[in-house]
Amino acid sequence: MKKLLVLTGGGDCPGLNAVIRGIAKRIRKEKDWEVYGSKEAFNGVFSDPPELIKLTRSRTAGIHVRGGTILKTTNKGNPTNFAVKQPDGSVKFVDRSDELIKRIKDLGFDAVINIGGDGSQKISQALFKKGLNVIGVPKTIDNDLSATDMTFGFQTAVQIATDSFDKLVTTAESHDRVMIMEVMGRDAGWIALHTAIAGGAEICLIPEIPYDIHKLVRRIQSRYKNGHGFVNIVISEGAKPKDGTITSSQGSQGSEHVRLGGVAFQLSKQLKEAGCTAEIRETVLGHVQRGGSPTAFDRVLATVFGVHAAELLLQQKFGRMVTLKNNVVSSVTLEEATANYNFVSKDGYLVKAARGLGISFGD
Repeated sequence: MKKLLVLTGGGDCPGLNAVIRGIAKRIRKEKDWEVYGSKEAFNGVFSDPPELIKLTRSRTAGIHVRGGTILKTTNKGNPTNFAVKQPDGSVKFVDRSDELIKRIKDLGFDAVINIGGDGSQKISQALFKKGLNVIGVPKTIDNDLSATDMTFGFQTAVQIATDSFDKLVTTAESHDRVMIMEVMGRDAGWIALHTAIAGGAEICLIPEIPYDIHKLVRRIQSRYKNGHGFVNIVISEGAKPKDGTITSSQGSQGSEHVRLGGVAFQLSKQLKEAGCTAEIRETVLGHVQRGGSPTAFDRVLATVFGVHAAELLLQQKFGRMVTLKNNVVSSVTLEEATANYNFVSKDGYLVKAARGLGISFGD
């Protein structure tokens, strides 16, 4: 009997369970395969004893409607740069990839399907180069993988952000206020951009276009007459002023990343210091965007990705990642998948459309 190991890494995302279910249902049609899941990405393999669960019919039945992941996830389990706690309490990062591959093979697994974003697929590529039979499935609410037109979870996050933004528009108008809504988007502003267009924002601030605070103040003031008016702003957590840096803090111990968040409050402070006299309120959506049941679109996309990943496995097409390009589900090599980051293009059709609507990027 052949064995497949499935895992989810990085941040959680609506649609992860739909992928797991899609993989498991497709593989169970093959009489010579069994499918297992590793808890908290590769950490389940490193655990002693290993934390693995068999993905039976009863375990995966109906999970496509649930948010999160039944396999749990983590952004602290990179086997090529693994955090190991030292006797003095400090953390040292070491390469445990060879050990990981040996453990996977010793456990009798013939292949791995790694569901994750840019960082997770770079790990997949590194492990593939060392001889592991691995297939990637793209996952991120940030939509920042350039090899695929869309990642599941993104549409759900945009819908959540848009619903929240709609509610802020009515309260901004009622109180003559400036409302700043902060959304996720470390390096790419796709969630903010889509939300701004869908919600009718006056201002959209994204990492790719640094803003001039004085231009923003002038734009806000133009919306007020005799003290009456309102402005709704959506801002990515990674947005930054032309003469400043992103708003961040030290990440938790064992994490490779700094922690973003708080840019809405920073922008509010900057606006006031630059002479904005309107009353300002801030809202940070945070992990609300990652939670809850996936939309129908994301359920379908995630399920199709899962089935296609299983079929790549059966065809022994390892070292590849599932993609959606021009409405066709296919795959690319992991090297191609991680070659370029999917930034928002300043000259792209969405930015042009936003400018055509009068949305300001503060530049």
